Amino acid sequence: MEKQRKPRNHAFDILCGICIVRMVMLHIMGFTGERGLHWWQEVMQWTYYFMSFFFFKAGYFCHSVGGGNRAYLLDRSRRLLAPYLSSALIGLLVYFAFYFPLASKYGHFVEHIEWSHFITSSGVYGNPPIWFLFSFFCMYILAHFTEQVRHLHWVWAAGPVLSWWLWTQGNPLWLSTSNVFMGIFFFYLGHLWHWAMERWGDRRMLAASVLMAGAAAVGNVLLPGQYAMSSNTFEGNAPMAVANATLALCGLSGILLSTHVHRVPWLCYVGEHSMVYFLLHYPMLYFYKFTRLCFGHSIYGHADDAIVLTPAIFGLCSWLVPYVERLPWLSGRWDKPNPARQSMDAPQDTPPSGAGKICARWPRQ
Repeated sequence: MEKQRKPRNHAFDILCGICIVRMVMLHIMGFTGERGLHWWQEVMQWTYYFMSFFFFKAGYFCHSVGGGNRAYLLDRSRRLLAPYLSSALIGLLVYFAFYFPLASKYGHFVEHIEWSHFITSSGVYGNPPIWFLFSFFCMYILAHFTEQVRHLHWVWAAGPVLSWWLWTQGNPLWLSTSNVFMGIFFFYLGHLWHWAMERWGDRRMLAASVLMAGAAAVGNVLLPGQYAMSSNTFEGNAPMAVANATLALCGLSGILLSTHVHRVPWLCYVGEHSMVYFLLHYPMLYFYKFTRLCFGHSIYGHADDAIVLTPAIFGLCSWLVPYVERLPWLSGRWDKPNPARQSMDAPQDTPPSGAGKICARWPRQ
């Protein structure tokens, strides 16, 4: 029997689609040397918080991070580490497949390689954006063990302070994990926002969301700041970068949720299948860049290549969606039950096997 699909949340599909479009365009602009353009810098200033949105979204929809330690670790590993390692291998294969042809043509490889990169960063040569999957995995594990101590999750209200302090120390944590504490802050913020949306109703939450979005816009003009989650770095006013991101994420999602926005066809499709675009776009960009270099043409400083790459990347990723999602080791879509969901559905006086006293339970939404 075919598994019945749950209705989509169009509000979050729209926001997720915007995030993916922004991310892919950011990387295209970087490859073609257009990131320094004034209008693009303005786009970045007004959308810097969208990478944090995925942590916010995870918290909004996550009912529980409970279950037995071993079962939960295995489940998160299947859903996050398996795609991380698979996409890392794809990126490395594409990247180093061009090593000898380019070194032979130019007398040296066209990019600087440091072996320490494999320790300091969880992104890999050929597919650096996958740092997100490793940080996402670490955040889930941290939340799982946090929920084993009653009320301990409130300590992560200080997560941004900890990430900021690590930034001032030069981000000493290996594998780009200094951003995990910012991630868990937005994770619990999303969970709290879901509670508020369910409790206060559409009319009041719409009014509150409009005020929050307006406050974020004013704050971004008067006290601008940016936070780059990939590198855990701050620019401008650091406290306002966090405050404006918080207001913007709650405000924008609240407006779309409380108005029950309709599906936006292409954008919602990208949001629904965001994993495919996220995992594959960067190796495609490297393939295009290195292929052009093999023929003696650089794409850096060529806006026409950005025009070519934009429909090519989105079109190719869209075509690959059904094929990639059949591969659970790449898409993370395993047809296996979530132990956290099972622990929440189990009777209160009968913890699931292996859960013992550490079965975390969050209120049902």
